[in-house]
Amino acid sequence: MEAADASSAPPPAEGRVVWVNGPIVVGAGPGGLSVAACLRARGVPCVVLDRADCIASLWQRRTYDRLRLHLPRQFCELPGMPFPDHYPEYPTKRQFVDYLQAYAERAGVQPRFNQAVTSARYDRAAGLWRVRAADALADDDVASAASTEYIGRWLVVATGENAERIVPEFDGAQDFAGPVSHVSEYKCGEAYRGKRVLVVGCGNSGMEVCLDLCDHNALPSMVVRDAVHVLPREMFGVATFSVAVFLLRFLPLWLVDAVLVLLARLFLGDLEKLGIRRPAGGPLELKNARGRTPVLDIGALARIRSGHIQVVPGIKRFFRGGAELVDGRRVAADAVILATGYHSNVPQWLKGSDFFTQEGYPRVPFPHGWKGESGLYSVGFTRRGLSGVSSDAVKVAQDIAVEWEKQTSTR
Repeated sequence: MEAADASSAPPPAEGRVVWVNGPIVVGAGPGGLSVAACLRARGVPCVVLDRADCIASLWQRRTYDRLRLHLPRQFCELPGMPFPDHYPEYPTKRQFVDYLQAYAERAGVQPRFNQAVTSARYDRAAGLWRVRAADALADDDVASAASTEYIGRWLVVATGENAERIVPEFDGAQDFAGPVSHVSEYKCGEAYRGKRVLVVGCGNSGMEVCLDLCDHNALPSMVVRDAVHVLPREMFGVATFSVAVFLLRFLPLWLVDAVLVLLARLFLGDLEKLGIRRPAGGPLELKNARGRTPVLDIGALARIRSGHIQVVPGIKRFFRGGAELVDGRRVAADAVILATGYHSNVPQWLKGSDFFTQEGYPRVPFPHGWKGESGLYSVGFTRRGLSGVSSDAVKVAQDIAVEWEKQTSTR
């Protein structure tokens, strides 16, 4: 059995079994980097595995060019390292990726890339976690690739809430003549200039893609099937999220939700006239309970009011030149972009544990869902964005460090 150094060595040769002297961290996004950095700061070595060939692959490979952090930077910092002073309040995608790379370098975190975890199971007889990862490049067939088994006392699940694309099925999709892509493939609207684009989904991604398409003289129609909360990004020059955080110090959540909805109506007007219905539950309630993030408007509503973005109801079926809607109307389209989100993939590879639900979230709600049994931990499944990631990472590292010190002191 080979012993693994603290995440700095390349993956071992084919078929090796590797003893990990410390936690095994699955995922090299903000969650994995955060917990690895916190562990190393406490003198605990670890190995970080990721299926991609870079850190934060969601941010680097599967986001559109105009993306910025939706929340002010102070709510998105990782433990132990603030954003540079010259960064704007809402850092760009490139700035955030640069920040993550600097964070990993400063902490000495060197993930083992192209390690697609296919199974992780707790061996109760040995009291150890057995994590099997395919030693494959991103374009290889993981099922047939050579694999490596990593063995260690602790497993930290940090693959996050957005590991896999959600691609819904539609009647007649095979009949549609134009290209159909997921928003993870979208970079900018230049390729759609002058085209009629049907954007399926009205979350932050759907709204921003429609806005970007307008900026490139495309003709977007946005499918709004469900009720959604839309809030102004700022109120009175202050970030809406900052307002919510401040109010939560003094008021119960339901009352803060009521205030936010009232202020949103004052700032944005009656959105039902635009075809956008508000849910019965409040924005913070739905975010915490179901992970439904409210949309922060950065200009899409103005384009809807001006007629540059057409709002349409749900899709009944596709046909060659567009889609038939649930209200019987037809909308023409040259291309379709699915802004239908992502989901956790933990149930696909974590075996023999009921710590996570079938949807891939810890069964125990925030703030106690970071620790399971038998050395199992989770980072980044709080439905609270990067601030939740940081909170989890600090708790997990502190807890493992205590156990680590106990074990090392008895050697």
